[in-house]
Amino acid sequence: MAEQPTEALHEDQVVDAESPSDEPRATPEEAVAVPPRPFLWDELSADDLEHRWHDLDVWVDWLRRTYGLPASVIPPAWHRHPELVWELSALHLHWLGCYHPNNDPSAPLAWHRDFADAQQRLRDWTATSGTRLDRDQPTHQTSWPGEPLTHRGGERPIVDRRADFHTHVHADVTQRRNQH
Repeated sequence: MAEQPTEALHEDQVVDAESPSDEPRATPEEAVAVPPRPFLWDELSADDLEHRWHDLDVWVDWLRRTYGLPASVIPPAWHRHPELVWELSALHLHWLGCYHPNNDPSAPLAWHRDFADAQQRLRDWTATSGTRLDRDQPTHQTSWPGEPLTHRGGERPIVDRRADFHTHVHADVTQRRNQH
């Protein structure tokens, strides 16, 4: 995943004005028509990566609004913290599976049970990462004996979450394209 910039991002700094998120995207309800399949973020092609980022962003926004989740559970800069991305994408995949039309009618109850557990993990990781409603910093990485000390990087304000998301995705997708 892309590295964090050290400065605040503003709306006029959006890298790609014609972002894929400007195109009509499936709503969470429409997305259940396709059976879910697990995937690894690190193995996606650049195009798949871009679509997965935007699909997850739509779903996370829907989730936080539908359930009234505070920034202590899903912070605005969740996309900059791999531990939050992996948890949210697993939760999204689980939601797609539980709400798939071919699934058992009681599957949504299982999702809600698992969602309650996931909320606690999200709270813990958000607290550990140091990201907040109005500011963000890289997640602390503990150096083990014999490893060089890791520098956490500075805190930066979150001025425009959407612009920051687009910039982050653009950097991640560009990096993936350059790897292949």
